[in-house]
Amino acid sequence: MNRAYFTLFLFLIIPFTFAQTTSTKKSPPLSEATPQSVGIAPERLKKLDAMLEEAIQNDEIPGLVALVARNGKIVYHAAKGKADAADGKAMSKEAIFRIASQTKAITSTAVMMLWEEGKFRLDDPISKWIPEFKNPQVLQNFRYADSSFTARPANKEITIRHLLTHTSGLGYGVIDGDERMKMIYQKAGIVDLYTTENISIGENIRKLATLPLHHNPGEKYTYSEGLDVLGYFIEIVSGMPFDQFLRTRLFDPLGMNDTWFYLPDAKASRLVKVQRKVDGKWENFPVTFYDPQYPITGAKRFFSGGAGLSSTAKDYATFLQMYLNWGELNGVRILSRKTIETMMKNQVGDLWSGAKHYGLAFGVVTAQGVAEGGIGSEGTFDWGGYFNTQYFADPQEKVIGILMKQTSQTSGDQTGWKFRQMVFTLLDD
Repeated sequence: MNRAYFTLFLFLIIPFTFAQTTSTKKSPPLSEATPQSVGIAPERLKKLDAMLEEAIQNDEIPGLVALVARNGKIVYHAAKGKADAADGKAMSKEAIFRIASQTKAITSTAVMMLWEEGKFRLDDPISKWIPEFKNPQVLQNFRYADSSFTARPANKEITIRHLLTHTSGLGYGVIDGDERMKMIYQKAGIVDLYTTENISIGENIRKLATLPLHHNPGEKYTYSEGLDVLGYFIEIVSGMPFDQFLRTRLFDPLGMNDTWFYLPDAKASRLVKVQRKVDGKWENFPVTFYDPQYPITGAKRFFSGGAGLSSTAKDYATFLQMYLNWGELNGVRILSRKTIETMMKNQVGDLWSGAKHYGLAFGVVTAQGVAEGGIGSEGTFDWGGYFNTQYFADPQEKVIGILMKQTSQTSGDQTGWKFRQMVFTLLDD
């Protein structure tokens, strides 16, 4: 094959190599419908709306966007309050929010897309792709005076499953529950959250791999930067920058045009400000251990698989609808039904127990959770984000609930649990 024909061959096959497959199913994209058409009680929906409106009027939160969908139909999509405390800009349904840890579900999805292609097994050691993780060490002694430490060898290697389930023993730096880990990560220069600095995820993860673990892999559930590690892993396995993988393999096929690590200039004005209350008034958050100007400014090289994305309520609902459709939306197959079944099973045994078990980057409601009430059917999956965003999706009732806010260091906000509890009182069929 001469060079011209070879180039043409690559041109023809590469789009198909990286495109998602079509499906024999063709569930329609999310669209609006009347509540009655999908078994939602309109009068009860008004009560939910009044609860959110009251929270705004009582100044409990500065602003929000809420969305409720059932059977693939949006029956409630409302914007309330302000998106910017400084200029009083009104919130809009198209507002873009930093979704922080809601990124984890998207990263987990990308991991499982590659798993479906036979690229690895879940219990493979991560050191097979990132050799710096070979021979992990567990923190043993720590000296507060200079952050020095000693460590002992871990009894096993960290696997991909450990990283997906927060059982690797890795920490989470500045938001870690162990002050020693905070100090170790800070001294090493680990980036935990948003950054406008000129650093890549590869540089960050290779440094992280040299630091001690909380405990032996698989022994405990410790919320961690495991999904950040897997963002870098995706780059290695796919041969693509992480942001490009998500764009071409997930966001574009699903029509998630408002979900980005770094916002295009044309979308930047839609980003909601992070807000906090000081002396009884809402103000925009200052620069602390993260820069609230992310994801608009900076080097735009750091693609955090654990916390880096920004999105809209409708885009995230689209992502969740794909899961409720067992991996398909608009004729595009993202994941197999059997893969999703695996993702929703208890992956950590009794390391997490009670109202939920933990799957592959999702909390999943158990029978005990149903008995406690207000959080959905058994199998409802959920998570939230650092800046007060939350989602849940109930596969039995085909219900999605999303509540997006953008606050930090605040108290007194009761809208999260009230919203979820009231959504499940809307069913009228």
